[in-house]
Amino acid sequence: MTIRRLPPETVNRIAAGEVVERPASAVKELVENALDAGATQVEVQADGGGLTRILVADDGSGLSPLELPLAVERHATSKLSPDDAGDYDLLHIHTLGFRGEALPSIGSVARLSISSRARGSADAHAILVEGGAMGAVSPSAFPGPHGARVEVRDLFYATPARLKFMKSERSEAMAIAEEIKRQAMAHEAVSFALDLDGRRTLRLPAERKGPEGRLARLASIMGREFQDNALAIDQERDGIRLSGFAGLPTYNRGNAAHQYLFVNGRPVRDRLLQGALRGAYADFLARDRHPLVALYLELDPSQVDVNVHPAKAEVRFRDPAMVRGLIVSGLRHVLAGAGHRASTSVASEALSGFRPGYSPQPSAEGFSAWRMGGWAQAAAQAIPGLTEVSARAELPYEPSSYVPGPGLREAPAASVVFDPVDFPLGAARAQVHETYIVAQTRDGVVIVDQHAAHERLVYERMKVEMDEGGVTRQALLLPEVVELDPAEAERVIARADELMALGLAVEAFGPGAVLVRETPALLGETDVAGLIRDIADDLSENGQALALKERLAEVCSTMACHGSVRAGRRLSAPEMNALLRQMEATPHSGQCNHGRPTYVELKLADIERLFGRR
Repeated sequence: MTIRRLPPETVNRIAAGEVVERPASAVKELVENALDAGATQVEVQADGGGLTRILVADDGSGLSPLELPLAVERHATSKLSPDDAGDYDLLHIHTLGFRGEALPSIGSVARLSISSRARGSADAHAILVEGGAMGAVSPSAFPGPHGARVEVRDLFYATPARLKFMKSERSEAMAIAEEIKRQAMAHEAVSFALDLDGRRTLRLPAERKGPEGRLARLASIMGREFQDNALAIDQERDGIRLSGFAGLPTYNRGNAAHQYLFVNGRPVRDRLLQGALRGAYADFLARDRHPLVALYLELDPSQVDVNVHPAKAEVRFRDPAMVRGLIVSGLRHVLAGAGHRASTSVASEALSGFRPGYSPQPSAEGFSAWRMGGWAQAAAQAIPGLTEVSARAELPYEPSSYVPGPGLREAPAASVVFDPVDFPLGAARAQVHETYIVAQTRDGVVIVDQHAAHERLVYERMKVEMDEGGVTRQALLLPEVVELDPAEAERVIARADELMALGLAVEAFGPGAVLVRETPALLGETDVAGLIRDIADDLSENGQALALKERLAEVCSTMACHGSVRAGRRLSAPEMNALLRQMEATPHSGQCNHGRPTYVELKLADIERLFGRR
């Protein structure tokens, strides 16, 4: 077979296939160039899903006439500088782009024109590239004092086969809008504008740099409800900082489309980060529900490789276990700090059920069954086959054991008394349908699902007991040998101490085999080989034994379901109040183990509006 050197035109088109997969990819590259140039305003226009025309205009530093030809040459870039020895360090990337492939790649498959005025220059110049053929630099008109206007027409006209793989114009336009939103989330101090087919689609004014401005930018993109139900996070460990906002567990969606992750200002889609996100919310959401988050990682550029993907959509961390641990622990810390708080959307949807003419229908999210009148039915469907296991409610504390908190009031006779309505979840007034507790607060009404609430309380107690006493192990009658790939077996044995703490005793059994002597007693009879293989897969992908932890969590959750106060159990007033007080003292009690809310709070002002009193 003869080896041939490819001509430059073919090389450029191959590079274009890697860097510019679709119109949104071209927009991403051009916007990142504008941001790297110090732009404070970025305007994007796209026609025909970006296939007909794309325009990206900015007020950045601009390009001089001498720089314009270099800008459209492959592997020419302003974003890398040589050191004293003339070497270029690819491990300290401080910009969003650096490969020097975007503009020549676009120019090789489209009609590309760049008009620019450099900062401090009186004249503007332009250059045209068509199908890889570069034109001469010529004078041009530029509307602003400095910056660049990059226009792409007839994308992929030079490679018509690529056009067959494009989606509909609407789909491509939506992808462009999503890309602009991600860039805007990462750079709140920059204003963004997007026009699609001449229609004003997005206008995002510049916000103040910092958490407040970032939350305002997120709210303008993800909705005001996110702002009302987002928890601020700011954690740092070993030079890695995690900041951003995480939604309450009860504020969730049926897909992961509203999870935004950024590394050093770069929007990424990274399996490690997404896995860490799932692990952090594993205790609070069902597997088919997903939280809404926007998380920002900042770390030394030498600790992350942004060169692993041509489109820079993926990254690789030098210490992935450290990054994952920071995300999981940081999110769990902020979720624990939320206490029993539930999302505001729960109350708003409940109130909508009282409006005249309202008829609850199954929503696209599939949650109307438990958010409205079908709560009890949905709970029974989620955990079928459960029977009454006790003649009385097993509540953790009696009301008399609680020390009065914020509801203290001084009685006239100098004795200290308190009114239960001043507690966050108020005083129990009734039980309806032997399923729901109705409580009165100082400024509203709280309705509690007694089974969902107590299920969370029992689960949290079991987790504490596991942490305090370790996991009880059970010896196998006959130790089981599990055959693995040698590399997988080595990874499992390297974590033997960690697995022992989780109740799993393993040891090496020759090359490519693991001997299992003990398993967690909570698991009962389990598929030992399947468990070990799942752990090996988790270690390979994430560096931590997630499968075992998740299985233990699932067992705890199931046991909590069986041990909790059942729907249909009649409770006394002291039992109901004890349940409310324990909810207030227990983290994450705003949702059950399946991610459903445990209570709905209706403010008195909202109730008065229902009856026309306001």
